[in-house]
This record gives sequence, structure tokens and C-alpha cells, in this order.
Amino acid sequence: MSAFAAAPNRRALLAGASAVAVASLSGHGRAEDGVVDFSGRSVLITGTSSGFGRLTARTLARMGASVIASMRNLDGGARPEARDLLTIAANEDLDLHVVEIDVADDALVAAGVAEAERLAGGALDVVVNNAGVGVAGPVELSDMDVTRLMFETNLYGYLRVANAALPKMRENGAGQIFNVSSQLGRFVIPSLGLYCATKFGLEALFETMAYELAPHGIDMTIIQPGGYPTRIWENGRRYTDQWLARVSDEKKAAYEPHIQMATALMTGGQPTNPIDVPNAIAEIMALPAGKRPLRRVVHPRPDAARGANAALAQVQAGVLGQGPYASWHAAVAD
Repeated sequence: MSAFAAAPNRRALLAGASAVAVASLSGHGRAEDGVVDFSGRSVLITGTSSGFGRLTARTLARMGASVIASMRNLDGGARPEARDLLTIAANEDLDLHVVEIDVADDALVAAGVAEAERLAGGALDVVVNNAGVGVAGPVELSDMDVTRLMFETNLYGYLRVANAALPKMRENGAGQIFNVSSQLGRFVIPSLGLYCATKFGLEALFETMAYELAPHGIDMTIIQPGGYPTRIWENGRRYTDQWLARVSDEKKAAYEPHIQMATALMTGGQPTNPIDVPNAIAEIMALPAGKRPLRRVVHPRPDAARGANAALAQVQAGVLGQGPYASWHAAVAD
């Protein structure tokens, strides 16, 4: 367990509504016999058509949570992935709903979050920002179409959803927002520059929000998976092919070794189990409010990302650990 999770009570460092939030949520989510039970907890998850999002929706619903699973292009509920989730919910008597959210569309985010809050009967307890896209190729070859695709989905989309859910969370004095980032939000790999840039941006944006939201009783956690065999890169290969088709042969020839390596990155298998991510989210949800970690590396080989996190946390502590920001930093630092 991180030092953050072991801290006595970070909300005790703040006044007012923060202490009330801890008192009301501390221990919530864990039954007396030690079995996790999220009954009464509402969770909105983006990007649930496949991968981490789909697994998280099923996992948390099976633990008793009221899950609102979102995906784009719902087609009035006819999308096969949506129908499959609803069939699972019906067969297993799960409290699971599906709503349409395209995280790149302001209006659909606003409408989808409002519907999720209606289904939840008020403020959402948890938001899991997960919808994402990956492309691979040298940065010089990128055009604004592929750049906008990456940032609108992986960064701006997360911000849209968080900002839509936050007003009612703040009014309620409680909440938890998970943001599925990547170990590539801490270090880079050539030919994944656009993807890394969105994840570096995500790390900075939501750590900043963690300090800003701590006085409102809202926890922020950044999940940092390593390589997992989900459909993000399978789908990304299609976007990458479309992007590279727009690039001149002369430019592509200049980067041929990088393009070959990028292709290998998007097709290689991973000897890992994606269920690790929803399990980590569930474990953190079950912690008392104020004791949930700012970051969690999720991978069988976590050392590189943990080392980067520790080094940057030390730098951040030097910047914010004293002076007017000290109490906010102390309330979040792990």
C-alpha cells in the first residue's frame, strides 16, 4: 500500500465539508465479512464497448454497484456491444444501464452525464474516464486530423466528462474520479509521440485537479496500465492506416524503420490479463475517502513507472510542499 493510502486522514488537513465527506464515506464499499460490496454506489464508465471499460462495467456491477456504461454510436441501443452488456445484466440481475456518450462531443457528454445522474438519482459517486484511442507513427508525419483525434478523445474527452460530473459531486461534498492513463504518461517510446503527449497531458491535468478538488471531498486517481491485450491498438491500426495514407511517399520513406516498428507495436501480443485494471479500480474504490492513492501503476512489471512516479513526486513536493499550497499538497500527495 502506498504512503498515501497509509496516511491517517488527509481530509483532516482541511476544514469544513471535507471532514463531513470522510465521516460519511469512510469504510463504505466493504461488507462486514470482508467481501467488497458496492451496493448503493453509482459509477459512470466511458468507453465500455471493449477492453478495460467493458471489464470494469461487468466487474463493478457484479460487486453490487449501479453501473452506467457509456459508449458512442449507440444506434438507439441497437449497437451489438450495448445489447450484449444489457443481456449480461438481465441474465445476472445486475444494476447496469447503457447510455450514449461520445467524449469528443460537448453536447453528447452533457446529455449523457445528465442521464447518468438521473439514473443515479443525483450526484454520481464514481466516474471512470476510460474511452481512448491509440495511433502509432513518427510525429513529423502527423497532420492536424490525427492530432485532433488523439487529443479530443484521450485528453479533452476526459476533461469534458469530469467537468460535467463535478458540479453535483461538489454539491454533494464527495466523489471519486478515475482516469485511465498509461505508463506512457511518464516516459516515451518513439513512434508513439502523439499517444504519449495525450497521456502526459492527462497526468498533469488531473494531478492539478486533485489538489483543487481535495477541499471539496472529491478523490482523484490516475490508473497507469502497462501493455495489455485490449482493442485500443487493434482499432488504432485502422486510424493509423488512414493517417499514413495521407502522408507522401517521400516522408514515409524517411521514417521507414520507425513505421515498421510502429506496426509491430500495434500488433504484438501481451502476456497480461486486462482484468488487472478493474480489480485495481475496485480495490481503490473500497478504500475510505481521503485514503485513496493519487496514482496506481497496474502491470506485472511496474518498476519503471513507479520509479518515475516517485522521482516526480519528490520534485512536486519541493514545489508545493511549503507555502500557500502546502495544505492542498499534503491532502493529495502519495
